Amino acid sequence: MPAPAGTPVPRPPSTHPDGRTGDMDPAAAPSTRNETLFQGFEWHLPADKRHWRRLINLIPSLAPLGITKLWIPPACKGGGGAWSNGYDVYDLYDLGQFDQKGSRATKWGPRTDLDELVRAAGDAGIEILFDAVLNHKAGADSTERVLATRVDPEDRRKQVDRPGEIEAWTKFDFPGRMDQYSSRRWNKAHFTGVDYDNATGEKAIWLFEGKKWAEDVNGEFGNYDYLMFADIDHSHPEVRSEFFKWAEWLNDQMLLGGLRLDAVKHISRGFVQELVAHFERLRDAQNKPPWFVVGEYFSDEVSDLDEYLEALDHRIRLFDVPLLKNFSRISFEPRPDLRTIFDGTLCASNPDNAVTFVASHDTQRGQTMDTPVAEWFVPIAYALILLRANTGTPCVFYGDLLGTLGPFPSPPVCGGQMLPKILQARKSHAHGRQIDYFASAQTIGFVRFGGLAVVMNTGWQYAVQKMFVGVERARERWVDLLMGARGEVLVDANGYGDFWVGPRGVAVWTLPYFIIGTRLEVDYKVVEMPSATRPRAFDPSASSVCHAAKAVKTQEILKHIPAVLMLEANAACVVIPRKSMGTPDSEPAIPPASPPITLTLRSTEIRVNPLARRPATRPRASEFWS
Repeated sequence: MPAPAGTPVPRPPSTHPDGRTGDMDPAAAPSTRNETLFQGFEWHLPADKRHWRRLINLIPSLAPLGITKLWIPPACKGGGGAWSNGYDVYDLYDLGQFDQKGSRATKWGPRTDLDELVRAAGDAGIEILFDAVLNHKAGADSTERVLATRVDPEDRRKQVDRPGEIEAWTKFDFPGRMDQYSSRRWNKAHFTGVDYDNATGEKAIWLFEGKKWAEDVNGEFGNYDYLMFADIDHSHPEVRSEFFKWAEWLNDQMLLGGLRLDAVKHISRGFVQELVAHFERLRDAQNKPPWFVVGEYFSDEVSDLDEYLEALDHRIRLFDVPLLKNFSRISFEPRPDLRTIFDGTLCASNPDNAVTFVASHDTQRGQTMDTPVAEWFVPIAYALILLRANTGTPCVFYGDLLGTLGPFPSPPVCGGQMLPKILQARKSHAHGRQIDYFASAQTIGFVRFGGLAVVMNTGWQYAVQKMFVGVERARERWVDLLMGARGEVLVDANGYGDFWVGPRGVAVWTLPYFIIGTRLEVDYKVVEMPSATRPRAFDPSASSVCHAAKAVKTQEILKHIPAVLMLEANAACVVIPRKSMGTPDSEPAIPPASPPITLTLRSTEIRVNPLARRPATRPRASEFWS
């Protein structure tokens, strides 16, 4: 059930005088890899048949950012051929290798490039999520005469005319494929209705004679089975058999990590449940891990999503649309209350089954589900879905990381600077137990005992939140990874720090980092750096830099250096954490013969200098060596 308005984020009942809630024990829970999904496309990418290659080139940048799953656009041939984004699906078996609809390749590229992308992602430890469009078909090869009844578009249960004959685009022969992979031809018997009469050119919604809308679908418009094009009858035995066969074929064709199921709001729940069970049996019989399956069910009401998950025995995940709506609402309110950000959301009621997101191809500007989030709030939203514990699986949108094209082009959010750093923080430090500080409407914060203190502020003034990061962190100096809050925070002897944040912003506090811009390639080696370029003092045990410099094998180097390559606009970064040492009034000696490291990436060098440790008064400007 959705939480009542104004209910804070679910948390343990204990509350402490400083405003923190939850477990007092700072010991981190065992670290596991944080799963992070990346949507690898936006709606207005060019129809140049080169997008699979773009993603291949992007893979080396995504893996170091902590991306573990890549959601690719529909790879099946669409009715629009090389101009189609794939949601007007024509042939599920044509992945860009058959000459159909005026093109062999899809808009995204040929089958050979798709196969190469799947291999490249697998080599980088990234699983591919295949976008499966199973609700309808488009681009039929010819028409058929069919008896049908017009229904009320506002209540599809009501018939507004007598049955009459229409000419429907429902005959699919797939001549370019010539029965390869499947000999099934589709006709009017496999569909429930259409929205176009080719004989008259009239647009309406017609229900075919002898058919009925699926009953176990969303109840909007009386019955929301029909969405677009030729609506598939999922109760037809030949349809069910063909989809199960296609699932087996897809599993055998390429190494996938899961599926994104389009428009499940409009498909029989019983069919989806049977299909998912078929996937599970198939994978289990092959001793393969289960697929990660997420459904697109666009509803503002968390009760709809909870009910759907219950009906499917929680076998799949759903996108957390209510959370996106909260992001949009709060970002435009004059006096927003951040404590209500998770009210009525899927990540609050069913976190294990929630996929959280800030934008998608469906919600970007100009789309039918356009859900704007004010730009100033986007980093806050991403910090909430990427850095918190037990808040679902986050999905990062292509357009937010790399920008969008089309009628409303936009650059990467916040100049392309913040999102990669938040992703890096998720990979490196968003681990362990969490303490929430949700006492103020305008300023909230939370701590992760993997080494993060996050503060966010919707007010127009600077704000400070006192938070506990652990006694073992005493005397450490933390900086804002996003570099919006200048200076350092000194953790006191009791493990507390006064973490501050600028107006209408977010600060992600952690130990200092080097951030060194470079292009991203793949080969690494250790080289000597001239002593004149070395900082005058550094901690030799900070990030095993000295030990790594003595390593011989590349694998050993990378094992010892907790470095992460990050996208930085059109470049990338290496970040290496540095742990403070000594006391504020002392300075460590310079270790003799301890060379820094240069990571040579083919034709480009990344110079990694250990950060100097100097006496400091707080606050002061952070210093970064480059």
